[in-house]
Amino acid sequence: MSRPVSATTARARAVRAALALGLAMPLLTACFEEPSPHEAVRDFLVGWETGEYGEAAKRADGDPATVRKALENARLQLDAASIRFLVKGISSDGDTARADYHAEVDLGENNPLWEYDGALPLHMVDGQWKVRWSPSVIHPDLHDGQRLAVATRPEGRQPILDRNGNPLQEQTILYVAGVYPAKIKDPDRLCDELSRVTGFAQDRLLSRILSSPPQDFVPLATFGRTKFAQIKDKLTAITGISIVPDDPPVAPKSPVQIVGRVSAITPEAEQQLGGPQRAGDSVGRDGLQRAYQDQLTGSTETSVVILDSRTGKQVKELKAWRPVRKAMPVQTTIDSAAQSAGDAAVAAARSSALVAVKGSTGEILAVSTNGLHQEKDALAGKYPAGTTFSIIAAAGLLKGGLDPMQRVPCSADRTVGGARFLQPGIIGLVSPTFRTDFADGCVTALASLARRIDGRSLSATASNFGIGGDWGLPLRTFSGSVPNANSDAAVARVITGQTAQVSPLTMALVAAAVDSGTWRPPVLVTSPASPVSPDAAPRPSSGALPDSPQQGRPQPIPLDATTIVKLRALMRAGVASGAARAADAPGGDVYGVAAQTTQVEKKQRVNLSWFVGWQGDVAVAVLAENADAAAASAIAGAFFRGLPDDR
Repeated sequence: MSRPVSATTARARAVRAALALGLAMPLLTACFEEPSPHEAVRDFLVGWETGEYGEAAKRADGDPATVRKALENARLQLDAASIRFLVKGISSDGDTARADYHAEVDLGENNPLWEYDGALPLHMVDGQWKVRWSPSVIHPDLHDGQRLAVATRPEGRQPILDRNGNPLQEQTILYVAGVYPAKIKDPDRLCDELSRVTGFAQDRLLSRILSSPPQDFVPLATFGRTKFAQIKDKLTAITGISIVPDDPPVAPKSPVQIVGRVSAITPEAEQQLGGPQRAGDSVGRDGLQRAYQDQLTGSTETSVVILDSRTGKQVKELKAWRPVRKAMPVQTTIDSAAQSAGDAAVAAARSSALVAVKGSTGEILAVSTNGLHQEKDALAGKYPAGTTFSIIAAAGLLKGGLDPMQRVPCSADRTVGGARFLQPGIIGLVSPTFRTDFADGCVTALASLARRIDGRSLSATASNFGIGGDWGLPLRTFSGSVPNANSDAAVARVITGQTAQVSPLTMALVAAAVDSGTWRPPVLVTSPASPVSPDAAPRPSSGALPDSPQQGRPQPIPLDATTIVKLRALMRAGVASGAARAADAPGGDVYGVAAQTTQVEKKQRVNLSWFVGWQGDVAVAVLAENADAAAASAIAGAFFRGLPDDR
C-alpha cells in the first residue's frame, strides 16, 4: 500500500528533480566514476531550500546540529518567504570539488528578490563527498561570529493638507508594543504570549524579531487608546515587551469622512494587505487616507546586512533597496474656512448635506454633513433632483428658443401624456411668465413644456453639465443619471426632476457651470495627481474605486454664452423673489433655485429640500431631509453669511 506524501516531501522531490535537471549537463560531461559530488550538492541545496535542514546537514562535514541550526537561522534572520537555488556548475579536482550556485531569496516585503552567487566547497570524507562547512557556505561574506539581518527604515506617515497647506489632522495617542531583540532571552515564548493577546501570527512576530538588528527597537503591534486600555494588563505582563507611546498627527479634522481615519495594522489587515505593511504600521481605513495610502507612507527602505553576533553592530551591507517612492503629503482643495462655515450651517439641520465648489475651477471647497455620510451621500448619493433639474432643462429650452418672459400657466393639477403632475399651494389657474415659474419651481408649468424639447436634447444638455460622466476622483462619486425619455410623459418627468438622479456634488458643479459659463470636472486633490495604486483604497468590503484620475478625466465644457446669460437672470430671480429667498445673504447677489421633492427609502417617502446656487465664486448645493421647502435655502444662506469676507 502506498503512503500519503506530505507537502514538504512532495516539494523536496520536485526540487530534487529540478536540481537534477540543472546538474544533468555537467554530469554528462563528467566521468562516470562513483562516488560523485553531484548528489551531495543536490541533497544539500534541496534540504536547505525546502526546510529539511537535517537532511542538508547530513551532506556537510560539520556538526549536524550546528549546520542544521545555521541554515534554519539564516532563513529566520532574513524573514525569507522562500529561498531558491540554481546550480551554475560543478568542478572536481581529485578529492576536492566546488559547486557554484545562484540564490534567489524572497524577502516577502514587496522588494525585488535578493539575488547573489555563492559556492559550496566539497571534499571526500571516508569515501563520501561532503560540503566543507563554514558560514561562508550561506553567503561568501559571512564568517564565524556573524549573522544576517534585514534592516527596515519606514518613513513617517505624511499629512493630508488643505488648500493653504494646513494639516487636516490632529495628533492622537497611539501605543506601540515592541522589543529590543538583544534583551529577549526566550523570543519563542514572548511571541507565543503576544500572539494570544493580539491575534497576530506567532511565526510572523518571531520572524520580525529574529530578522531585525538586535539593538534596534522592533515595533510589533500598535494600538489606539481604547484597544490599549482593554489589553494593557495582558501586554505589560509579557516579559520583554516595551510599550512606547506615539503621537502621530492622524486624527482627522473636518471633513472627517473625506480625510479618512488611520488605524494600526490588525491581524486581518496584515494578511490582506501584504506588501510593506506589517504589524506595528499604520493604514488608512477610509477616505483619502485609504486612497493615498502608498503616497502617504512611501515605500520602506530595506537592506540585507551582516552583523557582529556579539555586539549587534553592522559589519557590511550586502544589498539595499532604496525607497521606490518617497512619502509625500496629499494636497487637497478643501478650504478650512469654508468647511467651518459649512459645518456651522448644517449643525442644526439633521440629515443634511452641503457641498461647496469654486465656480471658476471646480475645486471642492467644503463637504459638510449632519446625519449623512460625506462620501457616500454628499459625493456619491443618488437623489431625485426635483425642480433643481429645471436649471438643466431651462438651458435646453432657452437654447431652443423659449422666451423667459413667455407666459406659462401654473395650475394645481396638470396631465402630460397621461402622467399627472401636482403643484401644492396653487388654487385655480395663474399665468405667470416662465421666469416666475422657474423661480417658484412650478412643477405643472415645467411639465407642460415637455413638447418644447425632446428626450435626446435633454440628455445632451445634461451631458454638457457633466451628468453621467466619469469624473475620476479618488473617492466614490455619483455624477448623475438621466433616463431615456421617449414620450411626452417621460420628458415631463425628467424636466421636473422626478426621474433624474443626482448627488449634491453633481448639483454644486451645475451651479458652478452657470456661474462661470463653463462646466468643469470636480477637483479634490491637487498633489499628487492620482493614487499610485487606485485600489490601495478601498480594500475588501467597500467595493471598488474608480480608475486613476489621470485615466479618462473629462475636459471642461464651455456652455452657450447667450443661454447662460439668460439662465443667470432666472437663477437671480429664484433668490430675489422666488422659492429660494431664504438663501439671500449680504456680500453680493446670491443666485439659485429651491426645490421640494420626495424619495422612497425602505418603502417610506422621505421629504427632500434642495437649494442649488452660488454667491461670488462659491457655488453650493444643499440637500436636507425636511418637509419645509425652504430648509435647504436657509442652510445655504447661513453658509454664505459664515464665509470670510475675503473669499
